[in-house]
Amino acid sequence: MKLNTNIGLLLFRVVLGLTFAIHGYQKFAGGIDNISGWFQSIQLPGFTAYLVAVIELVGGIAVILGLGTRFISALFAIIMVVAIFKVKLAAGFFGSAEAPGYELDLVLLILSAGLAFTGSPLLAVERMITRSEESSVSEA
Repeated sequence: MKLNTNIGLLLFRVVLGLTFAIHGYQKFAGGIDNISGWFQSIQLPGFTAYLVAVIELVGGIAVILGLGTRFISALFAIIMVVAIFKVKLAAGFFGSAEAPGYELDLVLLILSAGLAFTGSPLLAVERMITRSEESSVSEA
């Protein structure tokens, strides 16, 4: 890949990871039991709040570092599809004073899907590990 493309993907990866990590942290800091109750109020099992919060927090950090970017980004995309269709779609694209729309969720969905398809190799820990394994295998 061209360097410019890799720099762009790195920027997408870091911002996406940071956004999800902060949202995951916010779920725990704000009281994960409250979030679990809210999930139940929208007919989702309460345990999914814990699952989503962990994926967002731990997955966000992993994506920033470049560990499992494609897989975790696919999980992020699934979370965003559910968020859009289960919560935000009724409010419309822009939303209203009462409820936010799905515009940000759609952007996060597309960034997540894009990284799930392409990955982001520049400064990715996963790539550095793979390279060191390849070099140790070729030396043996």
